[in-house]
Amino acid sequence: MHRSRFIHRIALAFVLASSSAAWAAQPEVNTGLPLVRLQIGDHTVTAEVASTPEQQQTGLMNRRSLPANRGMVFVFAQSQPVCMWMKNTLIALSVAFITTDGRIVNIADMQPQTEDVHCGQTDVRYALETPLHWFAQHGIRPGARVLGLPAPSR
Repeated sequence: MHRSRFIHRIALAFVLASSSAAWAAQPEVNTGLPLVRLQIGDHTVTAEVASTPEQQQTGLMNRRSLPANRGMVFVFAQSQPVCMWMKNTLIALSVAFITTDGRIVNIADMQPQTEDVHCGQTDVRYALETPLHWFAQHGIRPGARVLGLPAPSR
């Protein structure tokens, strides 16, 4: 009987440890924002959609991590000049500025908690933020096409 209680405790400890590891792997923030799966060449990124001014103002601020192949896409009502900054953003990011037809205009690397301004080189409809160097690590450059971008809200 003592041995069976010991085995039960080991099994319970294993289940708890596995659950803790799985829990730790979950995103730290559940924003409730819709998710979209974007395709760029052979690569996929799952992005939260920030389409309202409030969502865009908050962006990825106050996050302590961003999983690989995850990001946030900012969807603007019309093609316009767009600049991003990193005030209150705790993680380093890269941003791609994207035209209405899904073409990446330029990509910028952004350092956390700075007020440096990073702008699209022309009017854009979207900005896609990913973990720092995600685009470079996947060989994605200006001119690449992003598929699956959400339609702007009316």
